[in-house]
Amino acid sequence: MMFCWREQMEDKVSATPAALELIATLQSEYGPILFHQSGGCCDGSSPMCYPKGDFIIGDHDVRLGEIGGAPVYISAPQYDVWKHTELITDVVPGRGGMFSLDNGREVRFLTRSKVCII
Repeated sequence: MMFCWREQMEDKVSATPAALELIATLQSEYGPILFHQSGGCCDGSSPMCYPKGDFIIGDHDVRLGEIGGAPVYISAPQYDVWKHTELITDVVPGRGGMFSLDNGREVRFLTRSKVCII
């Protein structure tokens, strides 16, 4: 388990260089994009990536910050569970979520986390 020590948390998200590269590729193809951290049973560690405007942000979604210029959201109940973590978006081999823009590229986004003690 990784830990991070901070006096305050400004952004609760970051991205690896591989994730930033894929984000830039998707932005060049689709324009502005956003992420929503999946809370489903099958895609629990998969941040879902959508063209901005194709996914409706709910009143109970929490904005965690930005990666590569793309905002990242999570549902409020899931945020309550993960509020003491930094979510790190990475890229690994595989298929993305069915409706996520990384699908069909033989790589997919994956969320890793670090527990943060404030």
